[in-house]
Amino acid sequence: MLPFHTRQSNSSFPPKPKIFSVQSLKLLYSRPVLRWLPYLFGLILTFWLFAPFVLSYGRESLPIAAQPPGSVAPDILSARAQSVRDAYVHAYSSYKKVAWTFDELKPVSGGSDNNFNGWGVSVFDSLDTMWIMGLHDLFEEGLDVVTNTTFYCSPENYVPFFETIIRYLGGLLSAHALSGEPILLKKADELGASLLPAFKTPSGLPWYAVNPMTGTTRAGWTSRVLWSEALSNQMEYKYLAHLTGRYEYYELTEKIMDIMYDAEIIDGQFPTQWDIKTGKPINQHFSVGAYADSAHEYLLKQYLLSAQSEPKTKALYLKVVDSIIDTLLYVTPKRGLLYVTDVSNGVPSFKFEHLSCFLPGMLALGVHTLDLPPKTRELHAWAAEGIATTCWLTYADSASGLGPDEMWMTHPEGESASGKWLTLVKKWDEEGRPGGVPPGLGPFKVEKKAAGRDYGMYQTTYLLRPEAVESFYLMWRTTGDAVWRERGWAVFEAIEKHARLERGYASIMDVDAKPVTHKDEMPSFFLAETLKYLYLLFVDQDIIPLDKYVFNTEAHPLPIFEWTPKERTRYNIPPKDGAAKSPYRKPPPPPSRS
Repeated sequence: MLPFHTRQSNSSFPPKPKIFSVQSLKLLYSRPVLRWLPYLFGLILTFWLFAPFVLSYGRESLPIAAQPPGSVAPDILSARAQSVRDAYVHAYSSYKKVAWTFDELKPVSGGSDNNFNGWGVSVFDSLDTMWIMGLHDLFEEGLDVVTNTTFYCSPENYVPFFETIIRYLGGLLSAHALSGEPILLKKADELGASLLPAFKTPSGLPWYAVNPMTGTTRAGWTSRVLWSEALSNQMEYKYLAHLTGRYEYYELTEKIMDIMYDAEIIDGQFPTQWDIKTGKPINQHFSVGAYADSAHEYLLKQYLLSAQSEPKTKALYLKVVDSIIDTLLYVTPKRGLLYVTDVSNGVPSFKFEHLSCFLPGMLALGVHTLDLPPKTRELHAWAAEGIATTCWLTYADSASGLGPDEMWMTHPEGESASGKWLTLVKKWDEEGRPGGVPPGLGPFKVEKKAAGRDYGMYQTTYLLRPEAVESFYLMWRTTGDAVWRERGWAVFEAIEKHARLERGYASIMDVDAKPVTHKDEMPSFFLAETLKYLYLLFVDQDIIPLDKYVFNTEAHPLPIFEWTPKERTRYNIPPKDGAAKSPYRKPPPPPSRS
């Protein structure tokens, strides 16, 4: 009880207060604890007066440094990046509201679909998108879904090996690499192990589908193995082998590469279909589109992922690219559009697929990271710019500003060789490079009228695909040319105008129709890839540097890693030759567009 308080007496009147004397104050101050009160009050007063200034010092620099790796604080985003982030929130919130824990949202009807295993692929596939966009509340919620997922599959059902690898396993590994959450690696290891029976075939090429509970397998719509599905698991399994030390992950996926190294293929023209028993090709269809697209990517990307330590894959990549440039690249006769087609038994189809719009991004990445001879570097860079520009024009030409899924390109009848790009480039070079711009690189004018486009739309749908904006992003990051940002922004505005619905976003049935009609689907790759690449295109900071990460075919960034000496010995990987050269190259100045 404090001495300056007076006890209540039994009297009905309050006692007369005592007046402090000098003596009483001296007595009070003589107590050891109370002696420090003036100093305490002074300290509190000082903190109260100056704390706001101390705490605010340097605050403007905190948002970036305080953010977890791979993300930027929302309050310092550019307006365009923020718009893409808002679009993701709208799409994912619609999925949460209507189709939560199902695979995908049906945005037109307000329904849901379990078309990819029923494990909630939209969550797994976009965990790293949430992290990169700084949506950590959504990430934590998604983490709970992952934690409670058992990867159950009823005995009579199967899961597609390829799609499960690139969407689920790739998503888990990427989210783990960015966040460091242990449960994500645990689940990746669990899933990766459960899918291994797919490799149990006479050749080692994987079955189309597997039951992760029973280990039973089956073929797909054809008994043949698609080249893209055989060669689109190396990034995920090699990285998982490095993280877990499980030898079988590397051994089984590398066996597929051994088949490719030893295959008797003419000029690097790997066919699209293979025999699962013999491990031999069974058609003569050479393409970078459907059945082949991501296989080309993984030749380059698995080499980059392991810090350029597996030279066989680089050699194979360069051999295949030489064949693509020599065999599949053509220029239209009127506008001079450079495009990539496919050939069957040596005969070109002159079909150009939206799926093939990944190719310029891949070529640009190769130019950016590989030590190439000057002429090869130049040729690959030209091809990347020309094809990416044609991909852009297929968007800009349409009434909606969105690109069709497949086109038939016009070509000289009966003399297809005259439209081959490499032939035209060689002639242009021999003539002294008139005009300074190689064939197929423009300049071009947008053609809203179908008659002037140099192509006809075969599949008019826009399926929310990422390939074009993926290449725009890689072209921007590797060349520094801001025109790719402007083109990406035009695509995003068209998506907002025509694909956005009350519930999420929907594919477009006809990109040239007025008004557009919608397909009742919002694929998980729209969340995992399309919006992620658009966001990264407009974030001013390079938050996923190309010298530190490699994107898998589903846009899941995996960190570049070094094999340990023990792993090199175990996996028969050549020893590291001196100090590793940085794969990063500064973007050259943008080309003149006069």
